[in-house]
Amino acid sequence: MAGCCSCRRRGKSDPTSTSGRCGSFPLILFILSAIPTSLIFSLEQSTKSISYLSDHWFHECAKWDPLSEKFLVSTFYGGGLAEVSPDGGEEKLVVKDPAVAGYLSAGVNIDQVRKRVLVVYSDPIWSRYSGIGAYRLGTWDRIFLTQLAGPGDEPSLADDVAVDEEGNAYITDARSNKIWKLNTDGELLSVIKSDIFVQKKGLLNNFVGLNGIVYHSNGYLLVIHTSTGSLFKINTKTEEITLVKVEGSLERGDGLELMSNDKLVVAGTPSRLVESSDDWITARVVGRYVGVIHRIPSAATVKDGKVYLTHIVGFGFGTKKTHRLAEAIFTP
Repeated sequence: MAGCCSCRRRGKSDPTSTSGRCGSFPLILFILSAIPTSLIFSLEQSTKSISYLSDHWFHECAKWDPLSEKFLVSTFYGGGLAEVSPDGGEEKLVVKDPAVAGYLSAGVNIDQVRKRVLVVYSDPIWSRYSGIGAYRLGTWDRIFLTQLAGPGDEPSLADDVAVDEEGNAYITDARSNKIWKLNTDGELLSVIKSDIFVQKKGLLNNFVGLNGIVYHSNGYLLVIHTSTGSLFKINTKTEEITLVKVEGSLERGDGLELMSNDKLVVAGTPSRLVESSDDWITARVVGRYVGVIHRIPSAATVKDGKVYLTHIVGFGFGTKKTHRLAEAIFTP
């Protein structure tokens, strides 16, 4: 479980509040009710995946840790982090930080160089809290917990995190279209914000803004805007932002994962494989994958050269819910 090494805050909030925490559940049930049962059964049976059990209905992100040979999964409304064996079984809760009780855990990034995992926390209903915690791999002691936004700040929704070669963390704000940059100690270095992130005006075009983010070894970030499908390239030194010209739609794109320097997985409905031959000045969609789409794909990770997708929704009528990490096989 998490320790209490340090905690940095940029405002005051009530992390114990759970008001509205299940507000999204009726909406998801409504969406699922519109899908024919026969189609759901067919998708469940035909998809190759790793099944595991959880106490929670929803999960946001899973990343493969090759050292422990486990998936690390954010437990969403459980507000923590769990280990999942590649053989399935029941997840094992490893982080449940009391300082962020009542908030959800979203994006996850495993920083192997510094032997730590970063977990994004947010308040999806009221948008009054955004934060990020870093925990020591294996012992799960807290290294830092930084509050990025609170009730006195503009509405925010911290979503995903990437880490560069120097250990700086970049956290997306899906509500206000910005990126927080923190150093290895969890101290705020800058906020990356620009009008270029808003390619289309209007609420529907920005209902979910900057979302999935990855760091490319050539010194830049790739980040997706979910509602418009815009893909941005950001120089980590100069913070210069350019729009990647993509052939094909990336609308509803969520989590990102690089398969290689020129191949990017975009989890979503559907999930897509994107390639670039010019260092992400331009790109094109070369593959798509649907799978268990009724479970709502949200994140991607790579294990042994294979792509596995996290799905938000678990199924089950007992105390345990069945979740799936589906192997994505892309087709043109």
